[in-house]
Amino acid sequence: MNHKEALENPIFKIISAAAEELGVSCYVIGGFVRDHLLKRGTSKDIDVVAVGSGIELAQKVASLLDTKPQVSVFKNFGTAMLKHKGIELEFVGARKESYHRDSRKPIVENGSLQDDQNRRDFTINALALSLNKTSFGTLLDPFNGIDDLENKIIRTPLEPGITYSDDPLRMMRAVRFATQLDFTIELKSLQAITAHKDRIKIISKERIVDELHKIMVSAKPSKGLALLHKTELLSYILPELTALQGIEEIEGQRHKDNFWHTLEVVDNISSETDNLWLRWAALLHDIGKAPTKKFHKRIGWTFHGHEFVGSKMVYKLFKRLRMPLNEKMKYVQKMVLMSSRPQVLSEDFVTDSAVRRLVYEAGDHVDDLMTLCEADITTKNSKKQKKYKSNFLLVRQKIKEVEERDHIRNFQPPVSGEEIMKTFNLKPSREIGIIKDAIKEAILEGEIPNDYNAAKNFMLDKAKELGLIP
Repeated sequence: MNHKEALENPIFKIISAAAEELGVSCYVIGGFVRDHLLKRGTSKDIDVVAVGSGIELAQKVASLLDTKPQVSVFKNFGTAMLKHKGIELEFVGARKESYHRDSRKPIVENGSLQDDQNRRDFTINALALSLNKTSFGTLLDPFNGIDDLENKIIRTPLEPGITYSDDPLRMMRAVRFATQLDFTIELKSLQAITAHKDRIKIISKERIVDELHKIMVSAKPSKGLALLHKTELLSYILPELTALQGIEEIEGQRHKDNFWHTLEVVDNISSETDNLWLRWAALLHDIGKAPTKKFHKRIGWTFHGHEFVGSKMVYKLFKRLRMPLNEKMKYVQKMVLMSSRPQVLSEDFVTDSAVRRLVYEAGDHVDDLMTLCEADITTKNSKKQKKYKSNFLLVRQKIKEVEERDHIRNFQPPVSGEEIMKTFNLKPSREIGIIKDAIKEAILEGEIPNDYNAAKNFMLDKAKELGLIP
């Protein structure tokens, strides 16, 4: 089967010419070929395998290109990389690999194309197109990867236990590809992942999180999260999440399964936003429910303070997984901490002061917070669902009105601490904080408008009250 149409970019003819000059065989392999066959568009990352030196081939290609790109050489891995007109090309010599039990770094020897295809993670990633002059565009498919593409199957070229034990990151990649492509992991492969789940411990947290992010930004993250749960990998990676699974019943009173509810929330929010960190907030919004769950005879199941506990857990979770402890983490914490606030507002008569306070505390993230709360509606009762959605719509309208009128988002009290000190000839003291807070509270409660004159008059009244002026 020939696929010359996949190789229309002039770069492939140049690689072919370079290989001819060096007297080596070479092939484009992996994601580029897979995505072409799936009609997923043209990949900008191209992997080229040379039966010989990948580094020499890369250098020869660079010398034939007008742009004379710089070649980055990674001698330890026998690979070289160059960029040309928005395309990133990686060259590697065909190789055999063997592994130590406690490492995913292989012992590498030179090998044939078939050796190289054997070491690939999945049959759909072992497909290769020849770049050799005599067979240019010919597909080499030793493991029936074409059938697996058509049948939407994730399968390993070798016995799955060997593939996953050698490099346990492949277990995460299997789940990620199944999620991204909406494929099914072959049963033997799925069972092998469960059998080798504890091998995930030798993988760096950064590599695990990289795969997790790719699952989280897919169209339906719940597919990958459910597979991680089914194979028991999730309990190693996010035990805070698996702790939410299950329903307890005492005296006929039950609570919902917060794990499966969470997965629904993540899918709901993913249909509304591509924001990775808002999706993470949806994933973690209920993690405080496991440690705060209590049963009371009179009122049944409660999860008091789960948002506060959950927001504290976010920091520990990010730190353990070596995720960023910067503004991104603080954003997720804030979303988790405030995740029930709009819900409380939607259940009561919405007062202006409650909305002002919500907008003030959520700041620029108030819209994201509303999106999270709307995604949290997972009831199957259509009457209830309609009611919740219309309530949230009212809250959104109220936010818009209050915002336009009072300009509360990220506001600072119109009278500064410096002005208070100057007016009453004070040094930094407790009284200044009291006056400043009182002005802020008066604006949020709607006692005074958010403007300078009203705030100044209020300051003078408060100062009299505190005995700062006669």
